[in-house]
Amino acid sequence: MITKKTPEEIEILKEAGSILARILKEVAKEIKPSVTTLHLDDRAMELAEEFGVEPVLLGYHPGFADRPYPASLCVSVNNCVQHGIPSEDVVLQEGDTVNIDMSIGHKGMIVDSGITVPCGEISAEDRKLLAVTEEARAIGIKQAVPGNHIGDISAAIQEFVESKGFSVVEVLCGHGVGYAVHEEPTIPNFGTKGTGPLIEVGHVYAIEPIVNAGGPDVYFDDEGDGYSVYTADESMSAHFEHTVAITENGPLILTK
Repeated sequence: MITKKTPEEIEILKEAGSILARILKEVAKEIKPSVTTLHLDDRAMELAEEFGVEPVLLGYHPGFADRPYPASLCVSVNNCVQHGIPSEDVVLQEGDTVNIDMSIGHKGMIVDSGITVPCGEISAEDRKLLAVTEEARAIGIKQAVPGNHIGDISAAIQEFVESKGFSVVEVLCGHGVGYAVHEEPTIPNFGTKGTGPLIEVGHVYAIEPIVNAGGPDVYFDDEGDGYSVYTADESMSAHFEHTVAITENGPLILTK
């Protein structure tokens, strides 16, 4: 069932989203050559404590994993698509692209957001990948209006991404959010206009294009850390995410 959030709950989500945006902005400042991804997580934990919010990914146990997630951030570098676990062994280098993805709890409500950040100077092709992915997020959000369907979001993202020569990951999707990290509906980054659940006032979605420079196929590192997802062809990947509330006036971005 897709839950509807009250206006009061959406105000709390907006407060939380503003805090999360500030945390990600501060963590992004730490993305430099020679910095470890564990340092980024440590900084995110410090900021969560400073703002009095809960880093809800820490200890979160998704169904696909054999253990709870051990960090507050997902930090996915280059061809790591999603769910990269911060580590002192992963040292950032000039030219890397670094995705930081975080969920926080605030006054009983949860928001989710992510950005992909260049580490120093990156290639022109990687700059294009990041720009296209961020724009795809905006294009998807524009379709999140009452009376549309989830498929309208999905189709808009897919059409734009593929028109730029990139591909969308099909096995990882956006989702409802608010009372929990992951709620209904599932929001794929591919699909057909006019299909899927109806978009209604009070819904809250995490809209998150996940875009590969190469093909759409990925694999899960089941024999490694049990969480990280990588591109099958070792191409670069990018991800941008916002939590969005559906209002009578259209989509309201909460995580900015």
